Amino acid sequence: MALRYAIMTALIEDELSGYDLAGSFDKSLGFFWHASHQQIYRELGKLSELAWVTRRTESQKGRPDRILYALTDSGREALDEWVLTKDRMRLQETKDELYIKLYNLSESNIEYLQTRFLERREAMMKRLYLYERIRRRHYADPKTLPLRRKGVYLALLGGISGGKQYLAWCDDALSLLSSATEGENTASPAKSDTA
Repeated sequence: MALRYAIMTALIEDELSGYDLAGSFDKSLGFFWHASHQQIYRELGKLSELAWVTRRTESQKGRPDRILYALTDSGREALDEWVLTKDRMRLQETKDELYIKLYNLSESNIEYLQTRFLERREAMMKRLYLYERIRRRHYADPKTLPLRRKGVYLALLGGISGGKQYLAWCDDALSLLSSATEGENTASPAKSDTA
């Protein structure tokens, strides 16, 4: 159900088409809540039925008409009520296959898993670089921000902190896995010959 509230949050300040909303979602809320374009369009239909968003058609020259969505007063009330509900705390990523794969760590897959950690580290470095660019460009002085923007800044700060922690985890994993492979390479061959 949180997807509907994420969509309504994106519509607080702007009237957006489904296409623009999906693009905007990918660049901001999508950092914290993933949804496909198809899921977003489906949820927009449900929000429209609830009268929490309105739909307006805008003609365009040489292109198909755009359907624009806007948050209604009842949608804003529902969003305000939702903010006051208890949220589900997620202290870790859930449903990440890598955690299960780590339970199966062995000599035959250690190099592959090292590669996966390197790839994840690189991806997180790129994400942190983007977060930092956003922070510097839009949130250089958070104390002077309007109240709602302070909330957005806090979400961004949480993403930055979590990203740094994820990098530290990748570094610890790479260090431990490297020491394990180095230990294998320096192990005495006489032991394996006597087995």
